[in-house]
Amino acid sequence: MQNIRIENILNSLSKSNFRSKFHLKQKDKDYIKEKGIEKIREHAYDFVNKRLAPKIIPNDGKQTPMRGHPVFIAQHATATCCRGCLSKWHKIPKGIELSKEQKDYIVNVIMAWIDKEIKQ
Repeated sequence: MQNIRIENILNSLSKSNFRSKFHLKQKDKDYIKEKGIEKIREHAYDFVNKRLAPKIIPNDGKQTPMRGHPVFIAQHATATCCRGCLSKWHKIPKGIELSKEQKDYIVNVIMAWIDKEIKQ
């Protein structure tokens, strides 16, 4: 069920002019290959826990850099970069601490997008 939801949201995001402009560069793909996909998943959980999960985020909307790590690029491509985008695209409300299920969903969306990118 979650896989269908993820496929549907990735399809919707691919139709957004802004979201569809994000792609992994070769250096990002090399970094993923060097670190391994499970380490990238760990990084995604770490970023989500620190930057998205808290109930209140003082710099919401500015907490995710536009470059510097494949997960950051994936977050912008998948609208998992801030609580505003999570609310708009994923119907995850602002002002609550994220549950384990919500964090798992967000990381799974990020990793599904990365998987599609590295296969291109």
